[in-house]
Order: sequence, then structure tokens, then C-alpha cells
Amino acid sequence: MPAFRVPVAPSLLEWAVERSGRPAEDIHHRFPALAAWERGTRHPTFNQLEDFAQATYTPFGSFFLDEPPVDEVPIPDFRTIGNVLVERPSPDLLESIFICEQRQEWYRNHSLASGAEVLPFVGSASVESPVVETATLIRDTLQFNAEERANDASWSDALRRLIDTAEEAGILVMISGIVGNNTHRGLNPEEFRGFALSDPLAPLIFVNGTDTKAAQIFTLVHEACHIWLGQTALSDAAMERPGGNETELWCNRVAAEVLVPLASIRRSYRNSPTSDELDRLAKIYKVSTLVILKRIFDAGLLGWDSYRLTYRDELSRVMAILGRKSQTSGGNYYFTHPLRVSRRFAKAVINDTYTGRTLHRDAFRLLGTRKHETFVKLGQQVGVV
Repeated sequence: MPAFRVPVAPSLLEWAVERSGRPAEDIHHRFPALAAWERGTRHPTFNQLEDFAQATYTPFGSFFLDEPPVDEVPIPDFRTIGNVLVERPSPDLLESIFICEQRQEWYRNHSLASGAEVLPFVGSASVESPVVETATLIRDTLQFNAEERANDASWSDALRRLIDTAEEAGILVMISGIVGNNTHRGLNPEEFRGFALSDPLAPLIFVNGTDTKAAQIFTLVHEACHIWLGQTALSDAAMERPGGNETELWCNRVAAEVLVPLASIRRSYRNSPTSDELDRLAKIYKVSTLVILKRIFDAGLLGWDSYRLTYRDELSRVMAILGRKSQTSGGNYYFTHPLRVSRRFAKAVINDTYTGRTLHRDAFRLLGTRKHETFVKLGQQVGVV
């Protein structure tokens, strides 16, 4: 019996290849008949189309449409490039948001069933709220003051402590540089740095783990500002960008004040923005040297012309340092995976599964695991025995 073939509009196939972000030659190499499919002289089999959908990260049902759909970010998008909104989201971004929305929905229902109370800080601020006052409230809630950060041995240690204290406050924090559990699909920090999904019972912050540790710290605090606004948002969380909408500017100002209070930088700064001085202050506050430089300017300790020249030189130095650093990946799965899915979330799912309220198959899907042994070890890692 001949294989069943599926007629697909050539424009959909071309759209899927372009949308995937993968090199077209790689996809054509994997699917030798793709050129014939695009010409309409031959159609893929059902199994071939399923494989093609998986290879291009395309929802299978899209191939039964008459023309390509328009991908839209399902949450408010505040990202800009040159103050222009980013138009086309990648499949990696869309899937990351979808996965987090599923996890948040489960945790919200779990919280309701457990009789949890709403978190008072969610939606407690507005863009008219005083920056210093709001920053103080956020810093206290996150237990992330400058004095303790100065004692952290590294940016990684400070970030890990911030994740833990944010989760203690009730926020689900997910730090990941990949889509779901797929190590072959790395996230691009130039597309997005993080997003917040606000909810009075289950606020969630996702941070792009491919960014530097200093940038991740700033992004996490920036997204926390959106939670304080009670606002779901996709952000680039780039403090050095001068433009942007009112909400993003407010979140940047508050996040900067949380991390590098103006009163503190005025006491700490030694009157010359040399590389050594910027490095010294960045180590104290556990932020990037570019954030330090911006705060020196905000504090009125550096003129505009000097700031622009110094910023240009410092940016070049930072990019050169990043270029020399090798990118590392992997690590201990049982250490990194709870950070990807949120230790608070993983503990709740595993506990709920052991009580019988959540099926193992649903828990595996939510946690991105496949084997029972992995599930058990993850439970041990997050304190469920």
C-alpha cells in the first residue's frame, strides 16, 4: 500500500524553514525531497511531515492552513531595538513562554487547592510609585542588600542566593538557557533576557540563562519590578538603553536602585571611572561594570560627555572580555534542572505526585523528565524524600 501523502502549500514549507532560524541548507540536507515539496511536484508523507514539523519547531497543525499564520507573543511585549518593537518572535521564545504558562497554571491551581493566601506585593506598585521607596521594599522582600552581596564570593553565588530568597518570598524563578529540556535549542539573549508572568498566587519570573551572571541578576530584579506592578511582560531588561516605554524605564530605574542605591554609590565611588574602579565596584554590588558606570552618571558624579566616552570604551572592553571567554554548557543535571524549572515548583509537583493528586505522566511533562529514576533523584535534590 502506498504511503499516504499530505498536500501542503509551498509557502507554508518556506515559512517553516525561515521561521525555524536554522540554516536552510541543513534542513534541505535532512529532507532531500524538500525542494520538490516546495515546487509542489511532490508531497510529503504523513510521517515525513511530522519529522519536518519537529525539525523546524513548527506546530503540526500549521501545515493544514492555506497560508502561513502570523506568530504573536502571547504576553505584553516591551522589547525594543532602537526604540522599535521587535516584530517576529522565534519558536524558541514562544515555546518557552508556553511551557512557563503551563507550569504557572498548574501551580496556581495547586495553591488554590492548598488554601494559599495571595502575595501582598503582587500589584502593590504603579509607575507613579517613588523609585527609592519601591526599591527599598523590593530589596527587603528579596533579602538582597548590597552589604551581603559584597560578601558573596562571585556573581554566581549572589545569583543563586537571589533565586533562593525570591522563591522564599513566593515567586517561581526559572533560569534556563534552553527550550524546555532540549540542550540543542539554546536561547538567544539578544532576542530576550527575561519575562514575568504576574499572578497573585503564582508569580513567575523566567531569566535567559545564556546571559552573563551579572545580566541575569539585573534581569531577575527587573522582572520582579513587573511583578510589583502586577504586570505580565516580556522585556529586554537593558538598563544601558536610554529609550523605551514608561513602564520599562521605571522598572530599570527601580532595579538599578535595588542593586546600586545612589546613596551607596556616592559613598563608594573613588572619583575616577577607571577600569579598575569599575571592576572594584561591580564586584561589590555584583552587577556589570556598565550598570556601575550608569549609576555613577545617575548620581551626578560624571558629566554627560565623559559618560558617553567612558561608556563607549567600557563597552568595547566588556565585549572583548566576553569574546575571550569560552561558552560552557551542561554541568550536573540534578543541580541545573531544578533551577530551570524552579525548585519551588519542582518540590510542589513531586510532593503532589507522591500524595496521588497529580499523575506521574503529568508530573513528567511538567518537569521535563522521562524516567521514574530521574524523577526520584530530582525529588531528592529539592528535598522531597
